[in-house]
Amino acid sequence: MAPAEVVPWAVRSRQLPLTSMALAENETCAVQSVACPSQAWRLKTVRQARQGEARPGGARRGLDGGSRADDPRTSCHVTRKMAVFPWHSRNRNYKAEFASCRLEAVPLEFGDYHPLKPITVTESKTKKVTRKGSTSSTSSSSSSSMVDPLSSVLDGTDPLSMFAATADPAALTAAADSSRKKRDRDDNSVVGSDFEPWANKRGEILARYTTTEKLSINLFMGSEKGRAGTAAFAMSEKVRTRLEELDDFEEGSQKELLNLTQQDYVNRIEELNQSLKDAWASDQKVKALKIVIQLLPNNDIWKETHRADESCFCITDHFSPENANDTAKETCLNWFFKIASIRELIPRFYVEASILKCNKFLSKTGISECLPRLTCMIRGIGDPLVSVYARAYLCRALLTEMMERCKKLGNNALLLNSVMSAFRAEFIATRSMDFIGMIKECDESGFPKHLLFRSLGLNLALADPPESDRLQILNEAWKVITKLKNPQDYINCAEVWVEYTCKHFTKREVNTVLADVIKHMTPDRAFEDSYPQLQLIIKKVIAYFHDFSVLFSVEKFLPFLDMFQKESVRVEVCKCIMEAFIKHQQEPTKDPVILNALLHVCKTMHDSVNALTLEDEKRMLSYLINGFIKMVSFGRDFEQQLSFYVESRSMFCNLEPVLVQLIHACVAYCFITIPSLTGIFTRLNLYLHSGQVALANQCLSQADAFFKAAISLIPEVPKMINIEGKMRPSESFLLEFLCNFFSTLLIVPDHPEHGVLFLVRELLNVIQDYTWEDNSDEKIRIYTCVLHLLSAMSQETYLYHIDKVDSNDSLYGGDSKFLAENNKLCETVMAQILEHLKTLAKDEALKRQSSLGLSFFNSILAHGDLRNNKLNQLSVNLWHLAQRHGCADTRTMVKTLEYIKKRSKQPDMTHLTELALRLPLQTRT
Repeated sequence: MAPAEVVPWAVRSRQLPLTSMALAENETCAVQSVACPSQAWRLKTVRQARQGEARPGGARRGLDGGSRADDPRTSCHVTRKMAVFPWHSRNRNYKAEFASCRLEAVPLEFGDYHPLKPITVTESKTKKVTRKGSTSSTSSSSSSSMVDPLSSVLDGTDPLSMFAATADPAALTAAADSSRKKRDRDDNSVVGSDFEPWANKRGEILARYTTTEKLSINLFMGSEKGRAGTAAFAMSEKVRTRLEELDDFEEGSQKELLNLTQQDYVNRIEELNQSLKDAWASDQKVKALKIVIQLLPNNDIWKETHRADESCFCITDHFSPENANDTAKETCLNWFFKIASIRELIPRFYVEASILKCNKFLSKTGISECLPRLTCMIRGIGDPLVSVYARAYLCRALLTEMMERCKKLGNNALLLNSVMSAFRAEFIATRSMDFIGMIKECDESGFPKHLLFRSLGLNLALADPPESDRLQILNEAWKVITKLKNPQDYINCAEVWVEYTCKHFTKREVNTVLADVIKHMTPDRAFEDSYPQLQLIIKKVIAYFHDFSVLFSVEKFLPFLDMFQKESVRVEVCKCIMEAFIKHQQEPTKDPVILNALLHVCKTMHDSVNALTLEDEKRMLSYLINGFIKMVSFGRDFEQQLSFYVESRSMFCNLEPVLVQLIHACVAYCFITIPSLTGIFTRLNLYLHSGQVALANQCLSQADAFFKAAISLIPEVPKMINIEGKMRPSESFLLEFLCNFFSTLLIVPDHPEHGVLFLVRELLNVIQDYTWEDNSDEKIRIYTCVLHLLSAMSQETYLYHIDKVDSNDSLYGGDSKFLAENNKLCETVMAQILEHLKTLAKDEALKRQSSLGLSFFNSILAHGDLRNNKLNQLSVNLWHLAQRHGCADTRTMVKTLEYIKKRSKQPDMTHLTELALRLPLQTRT
């Protein structure tokens, strides 16, 4: 048997009996493959036979399915029985029937309703509160079942949204934008990208902290929005404007806004923030400084709510070192003198801290001299909350200076480890070489250096150091790590730095690190005490090497796996490798390095299965091995593909799901593997599925062989089968299988040498010979399904097809001889059904007779052409039979009659009107 292409079965026929064909979709199977040579030969042979020409082999035969001396299949006893009633199939238009059954589309108007929208329940409570000297007041509180912490940010009151909405782009000059970008770059270079900007925390703070108290704020009249001038002033106009602003800054020009609600207070802060930006962009820096001075002394900002804290910090962010121009020293002195004249402590502290780095234009030690003084100024702030924020703001501005102070302390390993553990990874990574230098200077006796390097490695795993320093960092760290004598100290530190190596270097460096780990952990079998660390190393390596051809080319990777001597740990490591392969391998592979390595890994997992292995564990291992098998493809080299499947079958024989997967993938070896399975219905379904796969690949001879094997296996189906530990009758399962089989036989083309509908004939013989239960009606239900199949085969166009496979509707093209042969089979099946109905004319079987009679009536109604008088009379007789002894369900009979009357109103169903008049409803009297 030639090897077959392995493709998924794409014919979705719903696996239902053909009674539901009228309501099914016309679905097809799309497969990319070459046509089987026998396909064109079958089509040519059938066409020659239709024209009366000689067939290959010299024999001449018509399409009426007459007996052949050399064809024993045509001598079946089922087809020799004569039918009393002729059969005429109803012509079906599947597309029109499907369209008529489709639900009418109705436009929906959702409005505010959405099925995924959360339901909010609001409970209002009203209570009267009486106070001395005041009238009763009413307060209400509401509670929501779905409280969204971001709701206050996203409902339109978000300060950032309001700021963006009120911003005036025309007022911002290109120079201001360039200055702001430069300032941001300088801030990142000094402070580092590890600090979260205030803007990121703004929404969270505003949403979390609320107050119902009335707030107040002191402002000066000159800070109103709209008083800002343009940036096109001449120098004399600038001087005059600033003098006017200074004159305006008097006690009488201030005003105090009282009894503000929380939202009004925040809105006012936002207006002042925008005024500050406009003033700064228009070069009115004195005015901007006045706004800051007026805002920060309001202690209500700190006492009443945390909302204003963040807003006021945003204001001070506008001061930065790039404000110094070419005359930097004079400008710096001018600004520091102005700041020194501020009487209030809090404004003076924040403004000076915001431009503290400008001291470098005055002297080299300016920042170091000012830092202790600012630290002492914080001690004068009485409010603890304001004091904490002041310290945080100062730390934010002077992180680099804090690092310099740590360097001066020297030999303080515990402090250095605390810094690396507490600071954000980005801050540590950008200063990795500085930390390495400080680690080198630490005394080994105070705090072990390998713990310091471990802390540094943990930070470098989360953040990337400068690219130019990466190799030097690894070399300096590994010089210390590789000298460690204690295996536990070594592996604890090496495990951290493996991730850094995999993240930033190639397989050569990773191979060197793995070799060093093997060298340290192999003596005295030290690896047995460090399995968790070794597992982490494997997980980190496969997390960064997604190309498994590169991974398995690492020389020391497989020797590293050999250190996992404990079976349970070894299996877990193999599972991690296979999970990574299934997740990251995008394209099928035939790389021999990958195949050999993963076969070894899968073999390790498979060999761990024993009698005590849980079913869940078996399913997990089968899933991983099947995932590997699916990703192996040799393209058009079928011999190599089949050799791989044969080797896999011999290696994974203890896991039945893997054997099933191999059967699905390897059509050519199904005859070898399927009989080795124990479940009878497993074998039947696999034969059917294998035939479907072969049919989808245009391998018609192989498909016929599979279907014949399934037919020959049906007599072996036992009366009782074991289902989940319980013995159950098998007839219902056999009925289900045969219905699926019939759905496939519809599209199987006839073999030119085996006669018309040869598979259907063989299947009917097997069904006739099968020993059924005495009180069972499953055989008649199967015959009813066969009648549905034959009716579908008589249509000009079948309900569904397989791409590149010509079914009998294309081979015969509605030939009259084919239809006559089809009708003969229908009459034979009808005779079997009617004969069985006669045997049920006993008192204990009358109810079964009524049920089967009504079922047969419905089949004729759905698939037969009732314009034929004899078939029409048969349907009337069956209707009376169903009601004869009062066993029929009256409600069912009424609904059936209503359905017939409804169908009679269709244009081509007017003959059902007369039929409905001949179907009386009998009452139980």
